[in-house]
Amino acid sequence: MTRAERRVAAPRVVNIGDLRRLAEQRLPRVVFDYVDGGAEGEITMRENIRAFEEATFRPRNAVAIKDCDLRTRLLGCELSMPMVLAPVGFSRMIHPRGEVASARAASKAGIGFTLTTISGSKLEDVAAGCPGFKWYQLYLVGGRDAAEAALARAAAAGFTTLAITIDTGTFGNRERDVRNGAGFLLGRGLFGKIPYSAQLLAHPVWLARFLRDGGMLELPNVIVPNRGPMLLSETQASLAASVVTWADLKWIRELWHGPILVKGVLTGDDARRSLDEGAAGVIVSNHGGRQLDCVAASLRALPEIVKAAGGRGEVLMDGGIRRGSDIAKAICLGARAVLIGRAYAYGLGAAGEAGVARAIEILRAGFQRAMVLLGCKSVSELDRSYVDIPASWQRAN
Repeated sequence: MTRAERRVAAPRVVNIGDLRRLAEQRLPRVVFDYVDGGAEGEITMRENIRAFEEATFRPRNAVAIKDCDLRTRLLGCELSMPMVLAPVGFSRMIHPRGEVASARAASKAGIGFTLTTISGSKLEDVAAGCPGFKWYQLYLVGGRDAAEAALARAAAAGFTTLAITIDTGTFGNRERDVRNGAGFLLGRGLFGKIPYSAQLLAHPVWLARFLRDGGMLELPNVIVPNRGPMLLSETQASLAASVVTWADLKWIRELWHGPILVKGVLTGDDARRSLDEGAAGVIVSNHGGRQLDCVAASLRALPEIVKAAGGRGEVLMDGGIRRGSDIAKAICLGARAVLIGRAYAYGLGAAGEAGVARAIEILRAGFQRAMVLLGCKSVSELDRSYVDIPASWQRAN
């Protein structure tokens, strides 16, 4: 066992909350709060977690389960369990190996990995360490020419599915980032950094690794014509100027010949529109509570989206998953699979690739345990009959 593996082994780490505490100890405040925080009052972020508390199980007891089959087929690929690592921007701030380490852990575990456009690692490097199931998540930062070049590179590198995020009409008001001076610390100006530098100096190991890694000031997968890689400090303004619209989907479908998923769907109308526009499925998501605060928790929105989709495409969800039993609840309510973001980002901050692997291991063990206690021997058996949800979650449409 390596030193990093020992750091996240039991009994020191037994759940995702333990990984969160380790990450908080090891990361500067500005980096930890970037991972941990949400928009404005962080109401939606908290509700994402609380929604799982409102859904209760209806187990079939007195059932002996010897072997649980967690395998799931998703968009033509087989996963060892119905889970995909969600796109997490700026992962190289969390750990120097960032996206590469996370993709390697996902590949070894037999689950999927999603690389964000806002990545500090070249997509070819990520693909090389992840021979299995991998997706690319698209923002239009840098303009259409930059997006076209990135999509061509992603297809050539073996990314099979494209996830298009539609809930970034502007950047969410993440108040922790403002207080911590995230914009100044990511910029090139020296004097703006000075008032916020103490939090970095308090974590010399992280700081040394970050500087040795080059400081991550560019986005190597966003190549702006006649300029080169986009600067990290330009991301927020560029996102606000490059919202994906329904009109863009036709153009994107012409460029990308694999499945397309629309991420950021919270209403039945948007689910139907996504499928009408040719999407292979939708991801029920509120961006982890990081965009518009006070929208519905993802799990609460899930039944409406499943009903609206009507079996025409895959329905996935993310937001608030901290335990394997949460995965079971989402599958029971109609999700084909879930995406996890913060849960593995905490692991990345705690111990790099070993921490991501530990997060996956914790969720897998919890999911399998929940299935056994529910009396289910395979994922295909999980359905609505195994959970109760509040009547207020059901909508007429």
